[in-house]
Amino acid sequence: MTPKKNNSQMANKPTKPGAKKKLPQARKKIILKKLIIAALICLVIGLIALMIIFAWFSKDLPNPNKINERSIEQSTRIYDRTGEVLLYEIHGDTNRTLIKFENIPKACIDATVSIEDAKFYNHSGIDIVGIARAVIAHIFNWEVQGGGSTITQQFVKNAILTNDYSYVRKIKEAILAFEMERKFSKEQILQLYLNEIPYGSTAYGIESAAELYFGKSAKDLTTAQCATLAALPQSPSYYMNHQDTLLGRQQYVLERMTSLDYLTETEKEVAQAEGIVFEKNVSNITAPHFVFYVKELLADKYGTKKVEQGGLKVITSLDIFHQEKAEEAIAENVEKNLTNYNAENAGLVSVDTQTGQILAMVGSKGYFDETIDGQVNVTTSLRQPGSSFKPFVYLTAWDMGYTPETMLFDLETDFVTATGNYHPHNYDLRERGPVSMAKALMGSLNIPAVKTLYLVGVDKAIKTAEKFGYTSFNNPEAYGLSLVLGGVEVSLVEHTAAYAALARNGEFHQPTAILKVEDTDGKILEEWQNNPKQVFEADPVKILNNILSTDSLRSYVFGSGSRLTLPGRPVAAKTGTTNEYRDGWTMGYTPTLAAGVWAGNNDNSKMAAGGGGFSVAAPIWNSYMKKVTKGTAVENFDSRPASSVEKPILKGEIDEITKAKVDKFSEEIIPEECLADYPLEYIIEKDLKQTHTILHYVIKDNPRGIIPENPATDSQYTNWEAMVKLWASGQPDYLTEEIKYADCHQRDKSLQPNLIILYPTKDASLNNQNFSINFDYQTAANRNIVKVVYTIDTTLIDTQTVTPFLTDYEPSNLTSGQHTLNITIYDDQNNFTNKNVNFIFDNTLTNKNVNLNLNAE
Repeated sequence: MTPKKNNSQMANKPTKPGAKKKLPQARKKIILKKLIIAALICLVIGLIALMIIFAWFSKDLPNPNKINERSIEQSTRIYDRTGEVLLYEIHGDTNRTLIKFENIPKACIDATVSIEDAKFYNHSGIDIVGIARAVIAHIFNWEVQGGGSTITQQFVKNAILTNDYSYVRKIKEAILAFEMERKFSKEQILQLYLNEIPYGSTAYGIESAAELYFGKSAKDLTTAQCATLAALPQSPSYYMNHQDTLLGRQQYVLERMTSLDYLTETEKEVAQAEGIVFEKNVSNITAPHFVFYVKELLADKYGTKKVEQGGLKVITSLDIFHQEKAEEAIAENVEKNLTNYNAENAGLVSVDTQTGQILAMVGSKGYFDETIDGQVNVTTSLRQPGSSFKPFVYLTAWDMGYTPETMLFDLETDFVTATGNYHPHNYDLRERGPVSMAKALMGSLNIPAVKTLYLVGVDKAIKTAEKFGYTSFNNPEAYGLSLVLGGVEVSLVEHTAAYAALARNGEFHQPTAILKVEDTDGKILEEWQNNPKQVFEADPVKILNNILSTDSLRSYVFGSGSRLTLPGRPVAAKTGTTNEYRDGWTMGYTPTLAAGVWAGNNDNSKMAAGGGGFSVAAPIWNSYMKKVTKGTAVENFDSRPASSVEKPILKGEIDEITKAKVDKFSEEIIPEECLADYPLEYIIEKDLKQTHTILHYVIKDNPRGIIPENPATDSQYTNWEAMVKLWASGQPDYLTEEIKYADCHQRDKSLQPNLIILYPTKDASLNNQNFSINFDYQTAANRNIVKVVYTIDTTLIDTQTVTPFLTDYEPSNLTSGQHTLNITIYDDQNNFTNKNVNFIFDNTLTNKNVNLNLNAE
C-alpha cells in the first residue's frame, strides 16, 4: 500500500518544466469576491457621478411641468440697405394656433414619427443607439441617415433651449427629454411638438402651416399634405425654394410610413400620385425672393428659431430704387416673351461690383403666380448658362499666352474624345472660316469656342470658374468639351457675382445680402466688412473687358447699337442660349454695376425657336441698365494692356506667302525645271498662300513656345487640319495638295498657231473705199482657234469667238495718218499668236462699211 503524501511533501515536490500551477479553490473564491466588490464600488461611484452630473445640469433647467410658461417670441425685421424701408416682418407667436391632439390627423402624426423618430413610442425620451450613432459619425465625419435627437429632444431644443450646438446643451436636452417623458404621455408630447415646430415663413405649428400652405385646417389635411409638412421642418426655406428636392423628400416620407406599416401600398401610391400643390398666402412683403433668400442665410447661421422668434434687426444690401427698376424691366418684357417665344418667366440680379452687395433680386415675374411656380427663386436655382460661360474660357486662354487676335477656323469639325467623336454646331448652323478669338467670342460661335476649350484644357477652365466663385463645378470628371457651351449648371447669383469680378479686373467679392444683424438689445451680432480678393491676373481681364465692350466686334451677328449697348456709355455684355431654347441669358456690366438676367420656363420646357438670350433676356437687361444708370457719371474700363507676340497665328495671320511662276492663262504652277524653256509671254509671278490649323504652330499648353516638330501627335490635329485643307481648296490662290502644275510642253513653239497678215501690207495707203483686211492662220494638230481679237493702235475694235471670225468695222473715227493693225488669235489651249502691220489712212472720202476677211487653212 502506497503511503499518503502530506501537504509539505507535495509543496516541496519539484514542478515539471512548462506545467501550470493551480490556484487553491479557497484563493479563487477570495479573488472573485474582491472583483465583485470592486465592480459594485465602480457601479456605485458611476451612479453617484451620474447623479451629480444630472443634478448639476438640472439645477438651472426649467420645470417641464411649466413648459408652456415661456417668454413670448419677438418678430425679426428685415430692412433695405438704408435701414428705413421695412421689407418684411417675421412674426413669432402671432401665426401660431394651438390645436388639440384629437384635431391632428393620424396621417400627420404617423408622417412626423416616421421621418423624425421611428422609435418614438418605444423610448423614454432618449434614443441611446441613435445618439451613439450620431456621436460616432460626428467623430469620424461619416454621413448617416438621421441624427440622434428624438421628437422629445427636438421639442426641448425648439421650445426651451437654444439652437446652438454644444455637448452641454445636448446633455441638458437629454435630461429634460427624460423628465418630460416622465411627466407627459406620448400623445401630450406629440401635441406639444406639432404645435411648436416651425414649418417655415411665419408658420409655427401644424395648424398655421396647414393654413399657410394649403389654405385649410390641419384636421382636413390629406396624407400627401401631411407627408409634405413632415418633410419641411428640417430646412423650410431651402425646400420651399427647391421644390423638386421637397417632392423627393415627401416621397421618402411616404415610403417610410409604408415600411413602418402606417400605410398600405395602395394608400402610399394614392398619396404619391397626389404630389404637392401649394396654396400660397404670403402678403405684406417687399422683394419676397430676396427676403426669403436672406432668411435662409440667417437660418443657416443662427437657427430657424432665433430667426423667426429672436427679434433680430437685419439690414440688407437691397437698394429699393434698383429693386423697383428691376421689377419694372421684367414686367415690361415678360408678357412679350410669352407671346413671341413662349417664355413665361424671368429673373434678375444686380450687384455692386465694388463690394459684391446685391442691389436687386427678382426671383420670378410674380411671387404669388402659381401658374409659373412663382415662389421658386430662379436666381438661386441651377440652370445651364449656355454661351454666357464662354468669356471665362477665353479669359483662361489669354492668361496662358493666346491673344484675342489668335486665329481659329470656324469649320465643322469632329473632336476626338474619350467617349467618341464630338461634333458641335454653331447656333445658326453656318461656318465662317478663319476668325479671331475675339470675333468668335463676340459672335458667340460655338465651334471656335470648343477649340479654345481644348487648347486651354477642361481642368484649367474649371479652376478659373472656381476662382470666380462658382460652387457648382463639383463633378469635373464628367465634364467634356461641351463645358464651354454651358454644360454645367450655375445660379444667376453666382454668375452675376463672377461677371462683377470681371468688371473689377479679377477682384472678387463674395455676393452679399446682409450688411448688419442686431439682437433685441441692439447688440451687433454681425456686420459686413469688405473683403476683396484678387483671384485672377488683371491684364487678361482688362483684355476681356475691352473685347466685351467693343460693339463693332459683335455687330456682324447682332448689328450695331443693339440692346447689348447703352447709349454714350461703355458696357460689356454677353448673351447665352442653351439647347432647344430652354434658357436665355444676358450678362453685362459697367465698371461699378453688374446685372444678369435669365428668361425661360421654370419647368425647363422649350421656348419657341429664336427664344435665345438676345431675344428674351437682353431687352430686360437693357431696360434695367438704362433706368438705373440714367443721370449717373459715365465710367470707362481700363485700357487694354500692350503686348507683343512673334508667332503670326497669334497675331491674326493665317497665311504663309509663297511666290510662284504660273501660267498666265491656266494659273497652273510652272515647275522649276520647265522655266528655262517656257515662253516668257506665258509666265507671270503670283503670290500663293498656304495655311494650317493652329495646332500646326503651337503646343497647346505653351502657345508662345517652340513650334511643334511633329504636330500630328496631338489627338485633334488630323481632324482640324483636314477641315482647314478642305476650306483652302475652295479659296483662290491657296496652295493645297490638289494644286495643279503646268505641263512643261503645253506652250512649245511647235504648238503655237501661225498667223500671216495678207492685207494691208506694210505701209499700205488706205481710204474708206479700199480699206480691207485679209489674213491667214494655221494651228497645231487637234487644235482649234477659239478667239480672234482686233485692235487698231490701242483701241479694241472687235472680238470674235465664233467661226468664221468675220467682223464689220466702220472707221468713222479713224484719223488720217499712220496706224497699226494688231490681230491676236487664241487656240483652245490658250496658246496665242499676234501680228501687227503699219498702214496709212486717208479719211477724206465718204465712210463706207469695210469687210474684214479672214482666210483659214
